[in-house]
Amino acid sequence: MSHQQSSHEQQPDSELIAEVLEQTKPIDAEEQPSEASGAGAAVTVEALQEQLEQAQQQAAANLDKAIRTMAEMENLKKRVQKDLDDERKYGLAKFAKELLSVLDSLELGLQAATGDSPEIVKLREGSELTIKQFESVFAKFNIETIDPLGQPFNPELHQAMVMQPSATAQPNSVLNVFQKGYVLNGRLLRPAMVVVAKAEDKPADSAKIDEQA
Repeated sequence: MSHQQSSHEQQPDSELIAEVLEQTKPIDAEEQPSEASGAGAAVTVEALQEQLEQAQQQAAANLDKAIRTMAEMENLKKRVQKDLDDERKYGLAKFAKELLSVLDSLELGLQAATGDSPEIVKLREGSELTIKQFESVFAKFNIETIDPLGQPFNPELHQAMVMQPSATAQPNSVLNVFQKGYVLNGRLLRPAMVVVAKAEDKPADSAKIDEQA
């Protein structure tokens, strides 16, 4: 029997068990880091996936916010452009209304200028020329006259001052114009003040005849 065999035989059982345990430790130590590494990798992938989902949600929210902001800016741009267009088209409305009172005075003076004296003739000619100049300026700035004599009554453009029976005019038509109206670029500056025709009232005798018939 060799020296090794004899030494093993001489060792107690407790020492042999300790030696066996000591030899198995490196194997366990090598396996544990591998298991820990696998668990760590799994946790990292899950965290990355969660971060990716959060980033995608944030990107979608930012895109929606950017689209809303662009839409609001576009609406603001349209409103500003509309205000500028309105100012360009209707900025003269107040000034034009003031001019209308001057034109009205000229037309009233022209109507009152009757007679054949040289002074009256010159006054009438001057008034007519001034009125034509007003009309030329109004046409240049798209101010149109509303003179609806004989036309159907339009409540959007005309203001009825009185209803008057008429045997010749159609009911609800303009029988007379007290004051002309005006529009600026399609917008009403002043309605025309008019007399509106209505059907004549039937005499009492005629009403009785109709009832008997």
